[in-house]
Amino acid sequence: MIKRTLFFSNPAYLSLSNAQLVIKMPEVEGCKSLTSEIKQEFVRTIPIEDIGMIVIDNNRITLTSGLISALLDNNSSIVTCDNHSMPTGLMLPLSCNTIQNERFRAQLNSSLPLKKQLWQQTIMQKIANQTAVLIHNTTTECGCMKAWSKEVRSGDPDNLEARAAAYYWKNLFPSEPYFTRNRDGDYPNNLLNYGYAILRAVVARSLVGSGLLPTLGIHHQNRYNAYCLADDIMEPYRPIVDKLVIDIMRKYPNQRELNKQIKAEFLTIPTLDVIIKGKRSPLMIAASQTSASLAKCFEGELRKIDYPEL
Repeated sequence: MIKRTLFFSNPAYLSLSNAQLVIKMPEVEGCKSLTSEIKQEFVRTIPIEDIGMIVIDNNRITLTSGLISALLDNNSSIVTCDNHSMPTGLMLPLSCNTIQNERFRAQLNSSLPLKKQLWQQTIMQKIANQTAVLIHNTTTECGCMKAWSKEVRSGDPDNLEARAAAYYWKNLFPSEPYFTRNRDGDYPNNLLNYGYAILRAVVARSLVGSGLLPTLGIHHQNRYNAYCLADDIMEPYRPIVDKLVIDIMRKYPNQRELNKQIKAEFLTIPTLDVIIKGKRSPLMIAASQTSASLAKCFEGELRKIDYPEL
């Protein structure tokens, strides 16, 4: 079943009752002229089991500890945003897989050659997906990208990822000829940042659900990064977000700042259709397949990660 992504940008009281998320509006609850019966008509409920992610984008939103616990028990992720409405925090469950200890050990004991091979697969698929985005959305010559996607060696010692990225970003947005990819850069970097943050939460959730440590990466090793593995595994998924950004730019050509309409577009990321193992699947389900295959690679049952293809 496809889990729901909920976005809250107005003040609200969020609590738990009978395995349901209960949503109450402060302005209604604080209105003394309304009877309890009328107030009850404004209350909304959603089954906890239907929720995959909650995005909190207002400082006046209250979540009860009981609700947080129930969401985490359901392997739901909670994303919090800063004063600029950019995702800044992620809460995930500590344990949601019955063989988590076994998977942790397999991940911790994985060999360096295996990690290099997994990183090779990751970059090959990332470049292949970037190539597909360029082909279908620009008039760019992509012969070099096709070649690079096939020439990646174990561990990517030639850093073809960076070479492909430079060519990719130079040609991805023809309407923005001076664009450079920079987290703190100008539009449409703000759109990319927001989309990647949502994607990161989806991938991190799937890794935890597969009993893996999202902190311990196969390539990323930043000591201050709590989600190195998520940053590794989301690489081939990034072009899917890039394609969504292109669609948003075309749909809202005069809107260069994040607003509710554009945020709503990004909240469709978990339900976007992707092709994985030759079958169409929602991205959230595909991410779980990817994470499950990675766990089997660590355990020696598989040699290849299942990644989406564009």
